[in-house]
Parts: sequence; structure tokens; C-alpha cells
Amino acid sequence: MINFNVPPYTGKELQYIEQCVRAQKICGDGQFTKKCNSWLENKTGTKKALLTTSCTHATELAALLVDVKPGDEVITTPITFAASANCALYCGARPVFADINDKTYNIDPEKVKEATTEKTKAVVAVDFTGQSVELDALMAHCKKHNLVLIEDGAHVIGTKYKGQPNGSIADMTTFSFHPVKTVTGGEGGAVMTNNEEYYQKLLLARSHGITRDTAFMEEEPHGGWYYEQVSLGYNYRMTDIQAGLLVSQLDKLPMFSERRKEIVAKYNEAFLQIPEIQVQEEIPESDTTRHLYILRIKPDRLKINRREFFDALAAENIMCNVHYIPTYYFPHYQRLGYEKGICPKAEKLYDEMMSLPLYYGMTDQDAEDVITAVKKIVDYYKK
Repeated sequence: MINFNVPPYTGKELQYIEQCVRAQKICGDGQFTKKCNSWLENKTGTKKALLTTSCTHATELAALLVDVKPGDEVITTPITFAASANCALYCGARPVFADINDKTYNIDPEKVKEATTEKTKAVVAVDFTGQSVELDALMAHCKKHNLVLIEDGAHVIGTKYKGQPNGSIADMTTFSFHPVKTVTGGEGGAVMTNNEEYYQKLLLARSHGITRDTAFMEEEPHGGWYYEQVSLGYNYRMTDIQAGLLVSQLDKLPMFSERRKEIVAKYNEAFLQIPEIQVQEEIPESDTTRHLYILRIKPDRLKINRREFFDALAAENIMCNVHYIPTYYFPHYQRLGYEKGICPKAEKLYDEMMSLPLYYGMTDQDAEDVITAVKKIVDYYKK
């Protein structure tokens, strides 16, 4: 059986975790959280990195930071994990869904323009599958309308846009270190920004609104123990144990990235020759470290639908997944008044796509087995 995903193992995870425990500093702001911050800043060219408990919390903090509030609107894509839209709901604002480009599957900048109103406060643009969104067009639009661009980069670490690492371009970029991602800390996330004012506010919001920095205090310190809560915040700090695991992964990111590119190239070479299926197109500006590989069937050329194709692959011991169910399909969003039909290209993609296995530990033979299974099913069910 070929699993959908297997987290990479570098050989140093246990060593770093043991170092963390022996140092008796297992909460946040230990040696490994500092190393992670430095790595993220240095390798992406971003001025400030802030580790969090998850990408969900990172995106929520980003939305709170720019004062998204009731009555505001936040534009995002429906083809994403629910957290990309939920960040608006956490603030009492309304998510607005803009349709995708049906070739790249990323949010369409033209649809973002159409969705923008006087109530729009921010755009949450998701680098779906690890391919960069069209940052130039989105940034130009956001600048013109005084909007904040939050790049939901849960998939994108290792990718470059026009030669510049993603994470260093948008107003804020969030990363995910969930176990299915290219690098993992077991869980965790980060917010990246070049804006010092944003960073200081994020730092406070991540840690209860509490500071020991006298520059932000309203009273003279009572002593060496003194701190102040200067705003209402949250406890969204990554532990040093998680950061130890993450450091071992970050050191290997170039190797992980290269292997994922090799597997994507194998898949593309095979699947581009099969007219019954479609592969995701990439914009030339994106040097992509792919997190997901999307296979899309063409219903007019096959006698089976996506569900039947998915089950047929499982029968061949190829474990797949589907990313994603359009967010507004969920009961919670339906109860908020969202209806199907608002993003037809996204909905059509959902009906036709599945995610194939793609991870660092896949062998060439594993990739060939996936290709063989896909070809077998297509040959059997083609019209």
C-alpha cells in the first residue's frame, strides 16, 4: 500500500528533543524556537518571524492585528482549509469567496477585484498546493484599495516567486508545520512580516498581551519580576520541543523540496500524455515546492466519476485524498447564509479532483506504482 502522506524523518529529531529536555527549557522562547526564528528570517529574507501554535492561529492573529472587525469583509478562496475563511469569522467579519483560476486552481486576482467593496479590509490569498499566488497583481490591487494582503502560505514553504522566497513579499505570510506539510513540528505555524509595528503587535497578541519590555509599560517596574498586560491577547506560543523537531526538518528543506519536484516531474511526464485527465498548470513566476499533487478527471472522457475513480485507486492500494471541499459547502457556512453556486469554477474543480500521494520518502517505484494504477483505471473506464 502507498500511503497518501508520510512525514519525513531526518535522524536528528530525537537528538534535538533530548537536548531540549536536558536544557530544562521546554516551553516557548528556548534555544530551538530562537533557531527556528533565525532560520525562517535568514532563508526567506523576511525581517521578522513569529512562531505560533498553528497556522490557523497565525492567520487569526494576522486578521486581528489589522483590526478586522464586525461589519468588515475578508476576501479568500473556497478551495482551502476552513481556517483561511474562519479567521474573518473569529473577528466577527464576513468572509467573501472569490473564484479560482481553473488552470492554476489559485484565487483569481480578477475575481478578487470584482469581490472588493467599501467593506473589504483584507485579502487572504492561499498558495494552493504550494504554487505561489499571483502576488504582483494581488499586491497592486491591495495597495490601490488600502487593503492588507495576508498570504496563507500553509502549503508554500520552499517556493519562490520571481526568485524571492514566499514569506518575504506580502504584508504578512503564515506558514504551517502540520505533519502533512513539507516540514513539520508535529504542529505549529508562523507569521512572517517585514513590518516592525506588525511584529510588535503580533508578539503581544501571541502571549496574552503581556510584556516585560519597559518600552511598552505604563508604570515603572516594581522589580525584576514585573510585567504588564497592556492588551488582550492569547496563548499561541510554540513549545521548544516542537521547535526542536522543526529545526531538524528545516535544515533538510532543500532536500525535501528537490525530491518533491522530482516526483511531480514524473507524474507530469506521465499524466500529460493521458487526455482523460488534467494536471495543474503553474505560472512561470512560481518556482514551486509542491505540497499537494492534484489529479483532475475529465468526466466527458470517462465512464466513472471522481468518487468511483478515488475508490478504484484505493482498490489498487493507492491512498488518495481530496483537497478541498469548498468552504461554504459546510453546514456552519450554510447556516450563515452562503449558498452553492457562488464560485462555479471552484465547485467544478471539487467534483473532479483528488490528491495523489506526494512526500519526501516516496521511492521512484512508489511513483511508478501510482502512475500504473492511474493508467490502468483510465484505460478500463475511458469512453
